[in-house]
Amino acid sequence: MSESKGPIPGPVFNPVWLSDIKFDDKGLVTAVAVDHANGDVLMLAHMNAEALRLTLETGRMTYWSRSRKSLWVKGESSGNTQKLISAHLDCDGDALVFRIVQEGAGAACHEGYRSCFSRKFENGKWMRQGKPVVPQESP
Repeated sequence: MSESKGPIPGPVFNPVWLSDIKFDDKGLVTAVAVDHANGDVLMLAHMNAEALRLTLETGRMTYWSRSRKSLWVKGESSGNTQKLISAHLDCDGDALVFRIVQEGAGAACHEGYRSCFSRKFENGKWMRQGKPVVPQESP
């Protein structure tokens, strides 16, 4: 499997490969961002066809915000951008995994943690693992 160092080479938008993806009834597909260096799962988000196209063409992770109902480029405001290395489609065609380089301060999570999956179920409750890589302001 060849690895890309930015935008996926070649003509990107193509209805043929896009038809391999099974978007849900809202036009979204699950997108998982994985650290290219060590395989850690950093975040889970969603993409529509436009977010996927922009991600593959620019080499910058672009997602669909279900709450804001708009596209967002990861790190556009925080500086914690994600650089695309490679894109992978699962066997059912309904989920994507992206190997990425987490840039900026290294926080993939909006709460300042390296990963959005920083809570582990232990002793009957969810326990926070580690400390934020980007300190959050107190209210």
